[in-house]
Amino acid sequence: MEKKEILLVRELAKKVAELAALPIQKEKIRLWKKLNGLQPERPMFMIDQVCWNEMNYENELTLECEDPVLRGIEWQLKETLYRNKHMEDDRPVRNYVVTSKVYTVDNINMPGITQDGGKGGAKTHVYVDQIPDDEALEKFFKTPKVTFFPEETEKKREQYNEILNGILGVKMTAYDGYFHYWDRLSWWRGVENIMYDIADNPEFIHRILKKTIAVHMCMLDQIEENGLITTGMDTVHCTGAYNDVMQGYSDDPNEKADEHTAKNSWTYSAAQLFSMVSPEMHDEFDVQYIIPWYERFGLGYYGCCEPDDIKVDVLRKLPNLRKISMSPWVNVELGAEKIGKDFVFSRKPNPSNLAWDIYPEENILKEFKETLNATQKNGCPVEFILKDITTVKNDPTKLWRWAETARNICR
Repeated sequence: MEKKEILLVRELAKKVAELAALPIQKEKIRLWKKLNGLQPERPMFMIDQVCWNEMNYENELTLECEDPVLRGIEWQLKETLYRNKHMEDDRPVRNYVVTSKVYTVDNINMPGITQDGGKGGAKTHVYVDQIPDDEALEKFFKTPKVTFFPEETEKKREQYNEILNGILGVKMTAYDGYFHYWDRLSWWRGVENIMYDIADNPEFIHRILKKTIAVHMCMLDQIEENGLITTGMDTVHCTGAYNDVMQGYSDDPNEKADEHTAKNSWTYSAAQLFSMVSPEMHDEFDVQYIIPWYERFGLGYYGCCEPDDIKVDVLRKLPNLRKISMSPWVNVELGAEKIGKDFVFSRKPNPSNLAWDIYPEENILKEFKETLNATQKNGCPVEFILKDITTVKNDPTKLWRWAETARNICR
């Protein structure tokens, strides 16, 4: 590694350390804990899944390091500084950088197979059904194998600590409870095949689901056995994860090995392709299968882009559920009425508002107002999570302005 690159990273780390030491960071964590404890003091808000390729204002995000490890740390630090300067939200600045433990998971992340589905030169593709029948089902799933490399992990930790020279800590992460298995099934089979089978061949779908859940449970057993559950998660599905229910939320990034169990972590799941199915079918083909999974975790988040306002009564069956996604396509009044004080109303403002040529302030204020009116009337703990930001039309100031609006409203 070039010494000048190490010094560059250390200078950035000093700036982040100064921010992390400010009292506001602990206050943000305290407020997330209140929200996630269903005793909120105010609405919380975060911005995630940003189109960073359009955000490089005055080269503030331009990377200078050539070494890949240093370049990765440099990005983390510059992203943190950029966020704090231009679009500060309720994401606390932490006194560490993160990097993953070294491990592999085999026989579960099978790729989807696609073929050209375009006509007349159109660039598109369709997924090939790899599980069309029971014979294919028996061959498709294999026993997952999780392999942990502790020596390589420790070398990685030592390398990061040497680079940062005590200015910031190093937090080793691993599996964060992600469980969007319906996304994987759609890659393996294609959405159309799944939808037809749910109606015409439901028993076959049930056999697929039993296999799917079994292999994921086997994977989770091995992840726990190897101490690969990420505890002390800062975020869960783009929202603040801090809470008083689980261990591992100390400012010390070096957790104890015995804390790395699912009960000390969040899980999050969704069935986005179920946007068009009834609550009864959602229950039968998703919720009933993931109840045992949610039982193993400390807290759970459910939902993504699908409209879950009409599914709340079904989702209540999930053990340890704490947050329910309320996408841009929900009826906020119905969602708030169904959620009440029992869960966090995880509101997803419409990111397409930032794709307009002119910042649509009236639309954005209306969205905030409608949500706050509905949630206050029903006593809902509420968070605003702006995500899936595909474009800002190369005008980063629109996202900065959204953050300013959210600060004024939430704080």
